[in-house]
Amino acid sequence: MDKKIKKIVLAYSGGLDTSIIIPWLKENYDNPEIIAVSGDVGQGTELDGLEEKAKKTGASKLYIADLKEEFVTDYIYPTLKAGAKYEGEYLLGTSFARPIIAKKIVEIALAEGADAICHGCTGKGNDQVRFELTIKAFAPHMKVIAPWRIWNIKSRSDAIAYAEAHNVPLRITRETNYSKDKNLWHLSHEGLDLEDPANEPQYGKPGFLEMGVSPEQAPDKPVYVSISFEKGVPVTIDGEKLNPVDLIKKLNELGGANGIGLVDIVENRLVGMKSRGVYETPGGTILYKAHEILESLCLDKDTQHYKALISQQFAELVYNGKWFTPLREALSAFVDKTQETVTGEVKLKLYKGNIINAGVTSPYSLYNEEFATFDESDDYNQKDSEGFINLYGLSIKARALMQAKNNNK
Repeated sequence: MDKKIKKIVLAYSGGLDTSIIIPWLKENYDNPEIIAVSGDVGQGTELDGLEEKAKKTGASKLYIADLKEEFVTDYIYPTLKAGAKYEGEYLLGTSFARPIIAKKIVEIALAEGADAICHGCTGKGNDQVRFELTIKAFAPHMKVIAPWRIWNIKSRSDAIAYAEAHNVPLRITRETNYSKDKNLWHLSHEGLDLEDPANEPQYGKPGFLEMGVSPEQAPDKPVYVSISFEKGVPVTIDGEKLNPVDLIKKLNELGGANGIGLVDIVENRLVGMKSRGVYETPGGTILYKAHEILESLCLDKDTQHYKALISQQFAELVYNGKWFTPLREALSAFVDKTQETVTGEVKLKLYKGNIINAGVTSPYSLYNEEFATFDESDDYNQKDSEGFINLYGLSIKARALMQAKNNNK
């Protein structure tokens, strides 16, 4: 180990991994000063008692940075406007939370004159990449310590044993140690019985779901909600203007109570393996659906279809930790241009895990009833279609005539 490292800033969540990292760093780096940093992106009660715990296990201080509003406006909303879903389903809850946390950690590390930044990401996961690419973007010469890639601890059971031997208090046991990540946008579940894709998630088991209930446990009566957008950004719920954080919280409550936003997927991790995870994203799922419905009204065909390609590329960049890159910024600029007319109101019906379109309006609607009606219309001359089809199908006709000519020889 590098004995020259005297001050380390640790990305600290208070969970299993980062809790044991503090004493481990003390033991293996000649008792350096450990400054713990937690980014508050909506973990809620997980931050309770964190300062006392960090100091008790050896940290000199703990910073808790309130990043919630910035998280929504600068990370969630750009991704929502892009319509980005990794592999068609994952709404990127962990993926875009890492860059904002890592950026703040770098700021504090530079201000504190730290010799290194440490994180508790495993060598099997995506988060190590997300943290370290952000560090490279803002502190390219900063040393990074990743204990999971160098220590002798090989499993979560080993980690729990280390914690017990070093009197590190834990909120989990060997029987309940799902790997979870929670923020304002979502909650992920991995590990234990979920490691076998043949096992059905125990949605109805007490304590498994934290942001809502299973569809079976949702009310038998549907709930209606209206969301208005301005340039692709949600601004009101049922006519009430809310700040970004409260808006997400409100939709989380509505969605969670009605069994919305549960996803069980096997995804392709950046490091090459497949991983099974269960995600709770109640409010985010509602917003994505509402945004998609509004875009169907406000975007022209070419833009809507091309934006679908951009959405996939955007999702992969975010998932792969490349938030702070020229391409992601350029894609966001394109997306912002497409959102100039994505303004209006969407009404949805929430019922037992389902989100049903119940009506949409916009002052920029490209839907013209006079064009689309099955009744008589003065604005659309059906005779025009004949010439259009003749030209549109000319190449097909020419090929058929050629084939017929050669077959008759």
